[in-house]
Amino acid sequence: MNFSELLGAVRRHPEAVTIPSQWSQGRACFGGLMAALLFEAMRARVAPERPVRSLAITFVGPAEPEVPISFEVEVLRQGGAVSSLLGRAVQKGAVVTLIQGSFGAPRSSVIDVPALLAAPMKSLEDSPELPYIEGATPEFIRYLAMRWGVGGMPFTNTPSRSMGGWVQLRGDVVEEPVTEAHLLALVDAWPPATLPYLNKPAAGSTLTWTIEFVQPTPKVSTLDWCRYCATIEYSRDGYGHTAAALWTAEGELLAISRQTVTVFA
Repeated sequence: MNFSELLGAVRRHPEAVTIPSQWSQGRACFGGLMAALLFEAMRARVAPERPVRSLAITFVGPAEPEVPISFEVEVLRQGGAVSSLLGRAVQKGAVVTLIQGSFGAPRSSVIDVPALLAAPMKSLEDSPELPYIEGATPEFIRYLAMRWGVGGMPFTNTPSRSMGGWVQLRGDVVEEPVTEAHLLALVDAWPPATLPYLNKPAAGSTLTWTIEFVQPTPKVSTLDWCRYCATIEYSRDGYGHTAAALWTAEGELLAISRQTVTVFA
């Protein structure tokens, strides 16, 4: 199943979605997909005139592929302009992913501050791509293409505080407008920005993740490339704290992200 088909599955039957092993990273399902599916279930409970503003995501435990997952949503409050929701992905009776989301209607305001410029990086043509290699790269890489335009690839002994480049869906992609669900997958496709510091493979994953979305979302197709760049603010004792952003190919800001990542090395 491709990304679009999985989003359709959670819209139709959020109580039982089975993620194929092709979307795994090690023993767990790809975290960006888990966040996207749970968000899609949450969005269905909110009026369309209240777009998502921010999500606070915790990966409580690994979600197993090929085992049904229930995507449950609780509306905490419906205010005059803001809706607060709590989403849980539950597998075998245990919560594996948790999201607190804030959805808000636009307000009139005298404040209008433009986004900072996109991070400079190599051109798409000059940026090497991480290929999908069966048994070597995470399985979900077959569905997401990344080209390194900033810093080094994982496990290359490249001590750079910044890492990123170009990203898009690949494989059997349905051309459609990019939504926040797609943006979750595009942002989380990237490995922890601390991994290039290592000179040999080691496990790493996201522990907590906060992401904020620009509204209205700039018009992007699922066939378009986007830019991504993450900066390490601090890392010690196996935990790293990174700040990142995602832009369109032309440099329009799409999302702002912060992650606490774990590295077992």
